[in-house]
Amino acid sequence: MLASWTAATLAFFIAAYLVPGFTVSGLVPAMIGALVLGFANAVIRPIIVLFSIPLTFLTLGLFLFVINGAMLWLVTLVVPGVAVAHFGWAILAAAVIAVVNSFFGLFLG
Repeated sequence: MLASWTAATLAFFIAAYLVPGFTVSGLVPAMIGALVLGFANAVIRPIIVLFSIPLTFLTLGLFLFVINGAMLWLVTLVVPGVAVAHFGWAILAAAVIAVVNSFFGLFLG
């Protein structure tokens, strides 16, 4: 679990480096942001995905990118030191975080 949290924290920093509209002001906000994002993805995201099944079906799954961006946008509302310029950057940063977490997941098991 600690390795996964560390990977998610690194994913926040990589996303902040790659996405111009997404900023993380330090290590502690990145750690808290990774923790809050994990909580939001575990608790809130399944409920939203369940209620948005028709829209997800109509968009051939692309609406899931919007849901991921919304989860990251929620993190920016709760965690000081993590900011996003607008919702489009949140979607892109969430995609980068997901790719980086998947990459680290290959090595963590």
